[in-house]
Order: sequence, then structure tokens, then C-alpha cells
Amino acid sequence: MSSHETIERLLANGAAQDPAIGAPGRSALSYAGLRGQVASTVEQLNALGVGRNDTVAIVLPNGPEMASAFVAIAAGATTAPLNPGYRADEFRFYLSDLAASLLVVDEASTSPALGIAAELGIGVARLRADRSRPAGSFTLEGERKTARSGGLAGSEDVALVLHTSGTTSRPKIVPLTQRNVCTSAANIAASLALGRADRCLNIMPLFHIHGLIAAVSASLHAGASVHCTPGFNALHFFRWLEEVEPTWYTGVPTMHQAILARAARNEGAARAAALRFIRSSSASLPPRVMAELEAAFGAPVIEAYGMTEAAHQMASNPLPPRPRKAGSVGLPAGPEMAVMNERGELLPAGSIGEIVIRGPNVTAGYQNNAAANATAFTNGWFRTGDQGVIDDDGYFRLTGRLKEIINRGGEKISPREVDEVLLDHPAVAQVVTFAVPHDKLGEDVAAAIVLAQGAQADERSIREFAAKRLADAKVPRTIVFVDEIPKGATGKLQRIGLAEKLGLA
Repeated sequence: MSSHETIERLLANGAAQDPAIGAPGRSALSYAGLRGQVASTVEQLNALGVGRNDTVAIVLPNGPEMASAFVAIAAGATTAPLNPGYRADEFRFYLSDLAASLLVVDEASTSPALGIAAELGIGVARLRADRSRPAGSFTLEGERKTARSGGLAGSEDVALVLHTSGTTSRPKIVPLTQRNVCTSAANIAASLALGRADRCLNIMPLFHIHGLIAAVSASLHAGASVHCTPGFNALHFFRWLEEVEPTWYTGVPTMHQAILARAARNEGAARAAALRFIRSSSASLPPRVMAELEAAFGAPVIEAYGMTEAAHQMASNPLPPRPRKAGSVGLPAGPEMAVMNERGELLPAGSIGEIVIRGPNVTAGYQNNAAANATAFTNGWFRTGDQGVIDDDGYFRLTGRLKEIINRGGEKISPREVDEVLLDHPAVAQVVTFAVPHDKLGEDVAAAIVLAQGAQADERSIREFAAKRLADAKVPRTIVFVDEIPKGATGKLQRIGLAEKLGLA
């Protein structure tokens, strides 16, 4: 299978009449149809004044149109998929920080993003899907302009930009080139031995690197098909299994746990599915969950390790007959990987240090952020911020996280962003947002608050205030009122270890 370095060429492996993008209850869009959709979309974007390296913010619900819109828009512009659940203030930050040229929404959308786009002078295109046509078919409708730079993107043009949460600074923009994205798709397809007969059932949100690259892009690179659900729903999962007959699916541990909770009553469907494998990524998979999944489905569970800056995958446990190690994120599966100490020296197996990576799937650096790039790269290696160790067989195991990001079921949340919202509450004098352990999500969001003198507030009022400004996942589930927030030796407020200090861990 040849390697391709642009989104348009990524689709070359698919046979014309083979299914490319499907959805439960819909006929599938063929590779010929998807290639036609790419060509027409790039023409439509050019007519709307959008060309190569212009940023198109996409606010669409999960489904086949979101998948095909990502692929088709990325072929001729820079995509910026955003969580449709964002509130107005979040859209204001992301749309302005990205300097978006265009906002794409569903034709029936009432998203607060529309008001923010009008406020910022960003053009809007409405995506119109005809449900009588194959899944993923659409047209874009908006105000016509003159394109600055038309045609298909080149390998060094930026295909995808996503924000990665910052703890001590504003969230950083990660630009991923066409080459970055396509290399990662090829890496994943190779590590999973994907072929034309494979069918992926996508339950991942498509504003997240995991779903965009592992489910959608890797499948298309392999000439396989991806079938896109409206979003994860454990109640519908086994019905989708029976209808789509996938050969694999990928998810985060919380999804696997929710599926397991219903597996006993759907034992026949689980076994009849005949999955070739199940993939897990974006957060650590408890070994017990891995064992129970393998028992329920009679299929191997492949745990992988990824991050946005690597266009998703860095390491993966191999397929049988090679060993899968529970608790390990596996072997390097694309980029070079090593463990480095604070002095920039690479360490031997058995030594704990920071995991570092380099390779053609790794971003060249954060956008317009020289300070972050100066600390993120050492001797050409990108520092992941994750602490880990290599065993004698070359398998990597994560031992902790150097950064303070809250990993809530695979969704990375910036504590600083939550701090800033809570500090706007008139009763709040001081706040520190931090992670607390959660039995299913791994971590959840908590906040320690010092109230202003003479002010009164309770947990409910604080959460209601936050819910108006933040997506649901970012709203603290635990709020602790304290007279003083514990500080470190230098007087700085410390997030790491705060759960233990406050008796929450």
C-alpha cells in the first residue's frame, strides 16, 4: 500500500465502488462518490473566498456529514472542528484565536457560534445534506467571494488545527500539515493491518483527534469504510453492531466500560459481531476492563497511545500473535519514541523519564507561540509531558503525567480555563481547579474556592454559573470551599496533589 501525503491522495487506495463513509440506516457513499464530494467541496470553498491554509471552523453534529466535511474541506483548506456543545464565550475565544475565515454549520443550526461569527465578521456556510442520497453527501451554501488561493492543498499546507489545553498559559494551537495527518493515518492503518474488507463503527466525537484520525482517516487510507453514528450511546451500541457488522471499533475507556455494563444482556450480539479487534486510546485502560472486553467479545483489545501534537497515534500494542501487555501503551507505532531526562539525555530501558517523540506525523511546533516551542522541543525531540518507562521488550508504560491537564475520560480540560470562568463569579475571591480521581472517567474536575469576604455561595449556584460559560464536561463536579488554598514552598498555588491534600483522593 503506497503512502500519500495529501488528503486528496489519501483516498486513492479506495476502489471506486467500495463503500467509504456510511451510517446506520443510510446507504454508504462510495469512494468514487467521496472523491467527487472532495472535488465539488473545494470548488465551493473557493467560490466562498476560502483557499489553501484558510481556516474553516466546523460546528456539526456527529455523523457521516461531519466525517465527509472534515475530509473534503481539509483537501483544500485548513479544518478546525469545534465541539458543538461549546457555549458562546468558548466559541468567541476559539473563533477569534483561530482567525477563522469561515464557519460551517448544519442548515438547521441555531448554534451560539452563529452569533459570535456575526460579531467577529466571519462568513457562514450552511451544510445541506440530502438524506435520500448516500451518507456523507452534502453541499455548502453561503455568500460567494473571490478565493485567495484555490485548488487542492499541498503536503506542507495545514490540514487541521486543534487547540491543546494549557495549564499555565492560554490553550495552544496545534497545526497539523497534510503530511502529518496522512502519515499518522498510514501508521494506524499499518499497525491495525486495515484492509478493504474492514468496517469501522465510529462512536468517537469528530471534533477530537482520536475519531478524526484513527476512525476516519486511517480507514480511508486503507480503502476500508467508516460508519458514523450520531455519537456514543450505550443503549444503541449493540443494535448498531448488528446492523453495521463492523470488524472493529475504537473508543476511550469510559465508552468501553459503558458497553461492558450492557454486554451481559447482549451476549449473543457481542459474540455474533465477530469483531477482528477492539481499539482503546486517549486515556489509560484499566487491565480489568481489557480482560472483560476480550471475554465479552472474544476479540483482542489493542491499547494505543496518542496525543494531538502527534496527529494522534504514537504507540500501540500489536495485533496477535504478538503479545498485548495490559497496562502498557505498547510499542512505537509511527514516530520514534524514547525516554529523556531533564538534561535532554536519552535513558535506557528501565529508567523513568519523560516520553519524547519525533517523526513526520509530529507537528513542527505550536502556532505563533515561540515560548511554548522553546520548551516543547529538545534536540529535535518533542517532549510529551508524560512520564514513562520502556521495558526490556521495547513496550512503553506511562507512570504519571508531568502536566496538570485534567484527563476526563479522554477529554483534556485546561484547569486555568475553568479558573478564569469561576473567578468571574462575584462571590469568588480565589480558585484553583484540579483533578480528582473518578472510578469510571479516570479523573474528574474539582475546584477549591475561597469566597470573598462577606459573600455567600453554594455548590449549586457555582455550578449553574459555570454551566452558562463552559461545556458540560468542564463544569466542576466537586466544589470545596476553603479558607485558604494550600500553596507550595515558593508560595505558588499547586494543582498537582491538591486532591490528596484536601482529602478527595
